[in-house]
Amino acid sequence: MLEVRDLVAGYGQAQALWEVDLTVDDGEIVTMLGPNGAGKSTLVNAISGLIATWRGTVELDGRGLTDIPSHRVAEQGIAVVPEGRRIFPEMTVADNLAVGAYNKRARETSEETLEWVHGIFPRLEERSGQLAGNLSGGEQQMLAIGRALMAKPSLLLLDEPSLGLAPIMVEAIFEVLRQINESGVSILLVEQNAIDALNLATRGYVLEEGRIVIEGASSELLENEALRKAYLGL
Repeated sequence: MLEVRDLVAGYGQAQALWEVDLTVDDGEIVTMLGPNGAGKSTLVNAISGLIATWRGTVELDGRGLTDIPSHRVAEQGIAVVPEGRRIFPEMTVADNLAVGAYNKRARETSEETLEWVHGIFPRLEERSGQLAGNLSGGEQQMLAIGRALMAKPSLLLLDEPSLGLAPIMVEAIFEVLRQINESGVSILLVEQNAIDALNLATRGYVLEEGRIVIEGASSELLENEALRKAYLGL
């Protein structure tokens, strides 16, 4: 499904990624772990077209996405849940969700998709007419995920979805991601919550200083001694 090869990217003169290779197969959940400043958000931004790549390729189902505008990346089937949620606080929950279905393919079935999103997040239906800025942190994260799902993605990119949430809400969000994946959406999950992310995912990568330093099956990474000490607190 997603294939990233030799990806190099950065901001201005500052390089943030060095020859990054990764894949997400159809139906997979893959997690990307790493410390703050490792380049995880830069990777998400490069894949989704929010920043230009310096070198390398990004493909989805064999279609080249390298250096095309972010709205066209979304039309090809990639949706992003950004770090910090970035909802529109002065708009209602319903209007935030409607924004997610802006591309032509998504608009054609927006009512059906909205029903599906409400089934996943009943709270969003209950809060439909409420201003998004008045939602709790967990509800805002639900809204950010729901908005991305309105685009009808085949691949969902999530950047630190558990950030700032209470443990019980983190557990709920990860269970929702499992349900979304079971519905047929592949997931690339960028997380610092390493144990929960690896327990959810089938495979994982570790990014340090812009380079992939470890990769493998989640079960292998959970047993990796260096990873256990550095990221799992064990």
